[in-house]
Amino acid sequence: MEPKLEIRHLKLLATVAKTGSVTEAGKCLHLTQSALSHQLRDAEARLGTALFLRLGKKMVLTSAGETLLVSTHRVLEELGNAEKLIAGTNGESRGVIRLSTECYTSYHWLPPVMAEFHKKFPAVEIVVNVEQPESAVNSLLEGKLDVAITACTAPTKKLRQLLLFEDEMLVVMSPKHRLARVDHVKPADLEGETVLIYPPRENSILLGQIMSPAGAAPGRVVEIPLTEGMIELAAAGPGVALLAEWAVQPAIRAKKVVGKSVGANGLRRHWYAFTLRSHPGPKYLQTFLESLKSASPFKKKRG
Repeated sequence: MEPKLEIRHLKLLATVAKTGSVTEAGKCLHLTQSALSHQLRDAEARLGTALFLRLGKKMVLTSAGETLLVSTHRVLEELGNAEKLIAGTNGESRGVIRLSTECYTSYHWLPPVMAEFHKKFPAVEIVVNVEQPESAVNSLLEGKLDVAITACTAPTKKLRQLLLFEDEMLVVMSPKHRLARVDHVKPADLEGETVLIYPPRENSILLGQIMSPAGAAPGRVVEIPLTEGMIELAAAGPGVALLAEWAVQPAIRAKKVVGKSVGANGLRRHWYAFTLRSHPGPKYLQTFLESLKSASPFKKKRG
């Protein structure tokens, strides 16, 4: 059912109920008594019932008016809060950044970026949604996100693409694994291996871009949603995983696992932050993008 009343009617109801007089309400709303009386008649006509009883010079709410007043206060309060939030956004100091990132990208380097950003903009909330790259791009185009961080290139000119950093993907395994002593891992070397991947299987870089083109079939595939869990399993057993170098650096330095390049030249990716080209956003969004770019996690050499 579509609402029959407008915000002006609700403001009128709340003000007349508070002052008890159309004349006093007119002073508060900066409208003439005639204009307010017309609005009140209009509201009552739309609802098909009286909202006030006119007892001499005093305006008293009817039962219908009292029922409507409860909702009126709630609607006006929520509207006021929304307007304050928008006003803060326009003032470049308050708002929300809706961010999507491929799941494991946020584990190590994003929290420090957010913490530093919040020192400058404490009233800006950052909401992180974990989505697949294709879903993130679609959500961005639909206006459901403000920033999408992925290792995919922009599929449309409607998106602005900001290069953040380059990283290398390493084949990670136990120091006792048979491949731990080779200079680098060739795709054919992975034939028959137990492979640890992020779900879903069809999006696995290790399976789809490395092993399958080389005709190397895995012996077993284990899907693990968490990077930490993948590292622990690789360290403890015969399985191998393909992980970002910066994400696995602490475990490599601790000699818990070994990381090997894929081929002689390694497998490198470029990470991007995408935003809508038609909507540059407020100043704080631009500051956040600059923070992302300057906070490359890929700064330390392999240990």
